Amino acid sequence: MSTSSNPRFNHRKYRPFPALQMPNRRWPSRSLKNAPLWCSVDLRDGNQALIEPMSVQQKQQMWGLLVRMGFKEIEVGFPAASQPDFDFVRWLITENQIPNDVTIQVLTQARDELIERTYQALEGARRAVVHVYNSTSPVQREKVFSLDKDGIVAIARHGAEKVKSEALKYPATEWVFQYSPESFSSTEVEFAVEVCNAVIDVWQPSIDNKTIINLPATIESAMPNVFADQIEWFCDHVKKRDCLTISIHTHNDRGCAVAAAELALLAGADRIEGTLLGNGERTGNMDIVTMAMNLYSQGIDPELDISAADDIIATVEACTNIPTHPRHPWLGELVYTAFSGSHQDAIRKCLAVQEDDAFWDVAYLPIDPQDLGRNYQSVIRVNSQSGKGGASYLLEQELGITLPRWMQIELAQHIQALAETEQGEISPQTIVQVFRKAFMPNDGRYMLASYQTEHGNLENGEHHRIQACLHDGSQLLTVHGHGLGSISAFTDALHKTTGVDVQVVQFEEQALTEGSNAQAMAMVQVNVAGQRYCAAAQDADTLSASLQAIVSALNIALIRNEKAA
Repeated sequence: MSTSSNPRFNHRKYRPFPALQMPNRRWPSRSLKNAPLWCSVDLRDGNQALIEPMSVQQKQQMWGLLVRMGFKEIEVGFPAASQPDFDFVRWLITENQIPNDVTIQVLTQARDELIERTYQALEGARRAVVHVYNSTSPVQREKVFSLDKDGIVAIARHGAEKVKSEALKYPATEWVFQYSPESFSSTEVEFAVEVCNAVIDVWQPSIDNKTIINLPATIESAMPNVFADQIEWFCDHVKKRDCLTISIHTHNDRGCAVAAAELALLAGADRIEGTLLGNGERTGNMDIVTMAMNLYSQGIDPELDISAADDIIATVEACTNIPTHPRHPWLGELVYTAFSGSHQDAIRKCLAVQEDDAFWDVAYLPIDPQDLGRNYQSVIRVNSQSGKGGASYLLEQELGITLPRWMQIELAQHIQALAETEQGEISPQTIVQVFRKAFMPNDGRYMLASYQTEHGNLENGEHHRIQACLHDGSQLLTVHGHGLGSISAFTDALHKTTGVDVQVVQFEEQALTEGSNAQAMAMVQVNVAGQRYCAAAQDADTLSASLQAIVSALNIALIRNEKAA
């Protein structure tokens, strides 16, 4: 009997996923000791899942991040499927954007004309992975392609032959072949091995020239342990296992993509494909950042640089237009925040006795937030009982602005400190004064005097330039910068002039009035040397307000650093 009164919510229309009978499975007794080979598919699988695919500029920005993080294999597109993907691959090659230790990977279906177009896109590459695939699951065979098993094997074999023959036309490139039986996890393991063996027979890999066999959970249909059984069974039965790199590509339909990938490594896999922060089709791809940080937290070198957490979040959000959830594992804004008084007390006591050269052992904090550029100010925060919500509400009534959460939290610290000193009620007027003093100080080393911007198709791929005049109290300084936008161009100018790297982490702009002379309030949170600082500015010119807010944040950072010294 159904537990729901809604007849459409009927569990009987589904059947359990069949499990393998493997009484002698070995993977449960193993443990992870090293990072896998990583392959980012943000520019292909991640890009195709976006409501608005990345522009060329955004792809270039994402590429830069992936290279900075240390990825050695990056899937850069499906060049035979779209002209933008083709053009981006050509840009990477012709403009020498690929470091010598980085290999690009491209995807193609097992169709002659698509494979030919793929090689045309890759002409001139030093080294490249050609990734060919075809669907193998029963539902695909029977309902989509109307083919039997022999027909599916024939498609895979013909695609492998075409990939091999086309590679001979481009002998200057070092080619690596990759095959995926799409929807592997929903395919009978015996048939998955049969299809892959047919491809292996064509490519004839060796220990010195391995083939990548990529096993995707295109639809996550079972618990992670079932997927691990499939991987172990496959590795035990496929041909020439020592000449193969077994790659895993999991999706998050059941919310277990990371767990499935981790167990697959225990089961014998060598390589993991995924995206930063888990963007991808439906519920997303395997989140490489989460898995890498899981390894890091166990004392294993992830062989990727996740330390610039703010840079990762800012770039991914700018390229995907998808905000990062504040509770996202490891990198979310609130994951190192304790609102509970007992948690705060435990954290304080543990931090007080934590020694620099000892293993990390702090209650409620699985890693040191400073490793990711976070600080302890964001760990211990007052909750709504300490006046965060009330102070923000009164400020909204007085100034007509709604503070973003990240500024509410910092304002609450100032209000709480004042409340403890005054030991009495704080008026709305006082809250406004506290806000202006904390985030809109009149004193500071620099003041914005004027600025000019230029944008368009500029050289070096940059689209914005800025020239600004700053007054430092004694003289007028002219600064120059360029970037992907006016804000990034201005922070570039600040860095060149002051030597301080100012990264805008959060930004929000709100109109205070209406009409042609409407005033705007810009609010920013910046990262300076691993510390975050909030500031605000008001102006009729919205961009001027934004630039003034950044200058104020820089001034606040400099003042605090001077006091600390």
